[in-house]
Amino acid sequence: MSTVKNYLSLVKFSHTIFAMPFAMIGFVLGITTFEYYRIFSPATRNFVNEYPIGFFDGYPKNITEASIRFVLVIVCMVTARSAAMAFNRYLDRHFDAKNPRTANREIPAGIVSPQNALYFIIGSCVLFVIATYFINKLCFYLSPVALFVILFYSYTKRFTYLCHLVLGLGLSLAPIGAYLAVTGSFDLLPVLFSFAVVFWVSGFDIIYALNDIAFDQSQQLYSIPAVVGTKNGLKVSKFLHFTSACCVIAAGYFGTLHWLYWLGVLVFIGMLIYQHSIVKPNDLSRVNIAFMTANGIASVVFGVFVIADLIIN
Repeated sequence: MSTVKNYLSLVKFSHTIFAMPFAMIGFVLGITTFEYYRIFSPATRNFVNEYPIGFFDGYPKNITEASIRFVLVIVCMVTARSAAMAFNRYLDRHFDAKNPRTANREIPAGIVSPQNALYFIIGSCVLFVIATYFINKLCFYLSPVALFVILFYSYTKRFTYLCHLVLGLGLSLAPIGAYLAVTGSFDLLPVLFSFAVVFWVSGFDIIYALNDIAFDQSQQLYSIPAVVGTKNGLKVSKFLHFTSACCVIAAGYFGTLHWLYWLGVLVFIGMLIYQHSIVKPNDLSRVNIAFMTANGIASVVFGVFVIADLIIN
């Protein structure tokens, strides 16, 4: 049990709360509004229907098939995120050991060995690909692309201050990936939700990076706060969060969603405003509250209201 706890801590399993609700939004959106908002031709869906690889040949035919595919989506979410986080910890282990804030993490502290962490990463990646195999051909073929994006993020702090956007891009695969698992096609609403995630995650990752400005500069690591400073970093974060808010508003407009959705939007935007109200250039004492609490509430409450709106209406 302690070993399981160590690996759950290694991958910060509690942080799954950020992307999981958006994956659920993508899945329910695929189930409830499959025939609407298509921005590409049905060619991708027909590709899946005609040449299935796994158990399914396109859109779920019954509740049993939909339930199995739902479980597979959860497996994909957990394994992909676990691989990405563990790889980040593995790759950054030498930096983490030097940083007083991160020196007690599992690998530098000797709780999990680098070799075992690497085995865990490989196993998570293999399970992810297997799960996509049993969803549909399109997801299976796109699985290496998804793994590349989420693993590549760990390298980006070494050469670009846009690393926050790459992290956002990785988490943004959740809604569009879940939608693809159901429908096998790309549509407007899940794409808008994915853009919302890109800018939302990028914005709060900049806030979190405020903790390590001095360390990043000393180690020649890149981040927006390390390049432009605390004050300007917060301005960039505010702009990204404003853009994220615009994306969720656009999704509600183009999706002609209802009052429950708009209540969720109010909570989501409210949490964005709240985190910027408690983090100031001269007071970073509540960065962790802004990072975990505010964004956790934003994601979960927004997801509940969006899914309720889709199901009820």
